[in-house]
Amino acid sequence: MAKRRGNPNWGKPEPIGPVVPTITSFEQIVKEYKLTPDQYVRSTRLREWARRNKNSKYIPEALLEAWGFEIESTL
Repeated sequence: MAKRRGNPNWGKPEPIGPVVPTITSFEQIVKEYKLTPDQYVRSTRLREWARRNKNSKYIPEALLEAWGFEIESTL
């Protein structure tokens, strides 16, 4: 019998599983520092983390503006 070539699942829809929410790096660090939203702007640790990661991690734009940070656009 000849070997069948190709992908037997070609053209079949992939099974879609449940969407698992992921936590952003920002949310993770806020949880680690035990900050509430009203403490974000006053937190020096969060501000320093944001300064180091502003161009590579998600940080809410309103916070960056409040701290006076400018973002380097890669587009």
